Amino acid sequence: MTTNNALVSFSTALADLAAAGGATVVQVQGGRRAISGVVHGSDTVVTSARAIGREDRLQVTLPAGNSIAADLTGWDPATGIAVLRSRGALELPVPSTADNEPRVGQLVLALARSWSNALTASAGTVAVVGGPLRTGRRRQISRVIRITASVHDGFAGGGVFDAEGRLTGIATAASIRGFGVVIPASIAWDAARQVLTSGTPQRGFVGVGVQPVTLSDAQRAAGTERALLVVSITPSSPAEAGGLLVGDILLRFDDQSLEHPEDLLDLLTERRIGQTAAVRILRGNSIDEKRIAVGRRD
Repeated sequence: MTTNNALVSFSTALADLAAAGGATVVQVQGGRRAISGVVHGSDTVVTSARAIGREDRLQVTLPAGNSIAADLTGWDPATGIAVLRSRGALELPVPSTADNEPRVGQLVLALARSWSNALTASAGTVAVVGGPLRTGRRRQISRVIRITASVHDGFAGGGVFDAEGRLTGIATAASIRGFGVVIPASIAWDAARQVLTSGTPQRGFVGVGVQPVTLSDAQRAAGTERALLVVSITPSSPAEAGGLLVGDILLRFDDQSLEHPEDLLDLLTERRIGQTAAVRILRGNSIDEKRIAVGRRD
């Protein structure tokens, strides 16, 4: 039988990639079923919030098989990313993260820990890079990756690595049209940073109460049928300082359309705090633009 040297080399390289990435992937126990996590720091692990059952029974099992008790630092409601802090040093490597957004067709390897803590691998390609993806009435993930690799529930919280061994994202075990959903590493690491800094993500604040409104035929010259009517303004708020009035109709926020109150809330992420947003409004039948400095929600 003739040996296909190229295929053998590829297979060996893939196995080496799994071994290297697997050193950064741990098992997380706390819910009814064990899932996976990725080493984030000397004593921190990023995982999925679905791991959290009873917070007093959380533990991280290392590749060598020894388990360390852990505490929940916090979790991000939008992404479902949770951060655990172990009660002892993990002494495991932290994966390097990909600098660039993955390309469709790029090879990826999803790595997880099975119920017995064995390393589990699933290879595939990047099928879709897109977003935003709504994760609740007031929550969304700005970008998501979908992969062809087969992932089951145990992959939730596990790592997805590119051909250079860099962490591309955190697996969720959710799927859309048959493709596994992955949270990009940059977003997952940013969510973890927020959790470690404040315990819960910080939100932006402008100080308006709004409700959906359907525009009249004359008002639809603004280019939309639905928008948000300002029904209240918090005194001394960014909205008041920016010149908004009760009765104004909010059309766009930094060029993003506004049709539901959740649309505005989804845009007021921590990254917006301290930034000035361009808000297009309809006042009567006249279109205007206001500049509003986004504050921090208390």
